[in-house]
Amino acid sequence: MTSELSEPDPVLVERVRKLLDKSARTDNQHESETFARKAAELVARHRIDPERLAARPLPDDLALLRIAVGRGAYVRGRISLLNHIADSHDVRMVFQATTTGTVATLAGRRDDLSIVEVMYASLHQQVAAQMAEIRSTTGAATQRQRRAFLFGFADRIGELLAETRATVEAAAAAPGSNTTELVLRERRERVDDFAKESWGRVRSASRPSAVAPDGFARGVAAAERADVGRTRLAGFKPLGRGRQ
Repeated sequence: MTSELSEPDPVLVERVRKLLDKSARTDNQHESETFARKAAELVARHRIDPERLAARPLPDDLALLRIAVGRGAYVRGRISLLNHIADSHDVRMVFQATTTGTVATLAGRRDDLSIVEVMYASLHQQVAAQMAEIRSTTGAATQRQRRAFLFGFADRIGELLAETRATVEAAAAAPGSNTTELVLRERRERVDDFAKESWGRVRSASRPSAVAPDGFARGVAAAERADVGRTRLAGFKPLGRGRQ
């Protein structure tokens, strides 16, 4: 994976990385879920910390990040995983097929981009290891099962991250006050405007081809055990269709 962003908050990112590493290394499912939940909640709390909400946005608060997602049979599944993670952190994404593989470009706040980068690297490593263990009757059947597994994993990861975020935000909201919600909405609008300004006109990607239902279900089940707890670009072309 390649990217173009320095970490703006190395302390936060390192804490999240260590929690994800601990969750991945332990064979105890309860411990894994505990470390995972701490990582997800840490990120959610960081995003709605009162001091951060009150702080005025800096001119360079928003940035772009490029992440290479490769090519081949599983690239659309990787895009799905990255997009689910990005969306749960108010980061917007487009992708483009190039001669060297598909590249995703993300727009958002610098801290959020760093967290998305770390979580994608960790979760992609986990799901890739599990996909490698899937075997079927033929090479083509194995590929279909692995691809479906990746899509199922990605979808459930998105749901889990959204659930954790909603829980933390609800707990942080003061009774009778909608200040937190208004500030978060303003942040999202700033990101949306920045993304539109940076990308210009884009077009929707084609829908991925159908996946095997049983492989998809196995991917969803695997995600339940994952480490998540509960300026215009020069020469940038319109949104590419990617490769299956």
